[in-house]
Amino acid sequence: MDLSASDAQALAPGGRLRAAINVGNPILARLDPATGQPVGVSVDLAARLAALLGASLELVVFDAAGKSVEGVAADEADCGFFAVDPKRGEAIAFTAPYVLIEGCYLVRKDSPIRDNGEVDQAGLTVVVGKGSAYDLFLTRELAQATILRAPTSPAVVDTFMESGADVAAGVRQQLEIDARRLGGLRLLDGRFMVIRQAMGTARSRGPRAAALLSDFVEDAKASGFVAEALARHGIQGASVAPAA
Repeated sequence: MDLSASDAQALAPGGRLRAAINVGNPILARLDPATGQPVGVSVDLAARLAALLGASLELVVFDAAGKSVEGVAADEADCGFFAVDPKRGEAIAFTAPYVLIEGCYLVRKDSPIRDNGEVDQAGLTVVVGKGSAYDLFLTRELAQATILRAPTSPAVVDTFMESGADVAAGVRQQLEIDARRLGGLRLLDGRFMVIRQAMGTARSRGPRAAALLSDFVEDAKASGFVAEALARHGIQGASVAPAA
């Protein structure tokens, strides 16, 4: 993929690409415990984009998806990595997804809940990460259950345990990690949503920046870069999205 100087100006004004990185989603990014620096699939994509633009890379790190969206919308970063959602789309121009992730439910082992369809009941409380894709989705979809919002996605299961809530909702991989860490928990079979992870930039940047970002994502999928990044970081529970 070849990018011109005008392309670089549209996405990385002044020769610096500021990429918002959400370390609250371990499938895409996390802080390396040895260095304290962000690593992961989204970091690799940001580095690839900066290199193609001939720009330096600045990682703007957030601990929650909602904060990352707000950062890009407020021009604290030039682009970011988000789950596609119509509410977020009011301020963010999304590419097609590059990765698909399962959103799942977690309950205690002795819970009577056995099926995803049993979660939306009056009197049940579901814990979600504030501003996450599944928060936005379940806010629209759950008609009877009550939603309790943890401050970040990684804090969902701890909040679930401390609050005595009935269900925790999140990314399958994070829930599996927490279930192993705490014990006495189980995931419900299947998924309640597919989270479409995409790149995005503020709509205020205009159609040129959005189109360039979309072309970059399609090239990263088609070239095998996304698949290689998932394998390099040992990511399971996610798959490369099909071509747009």
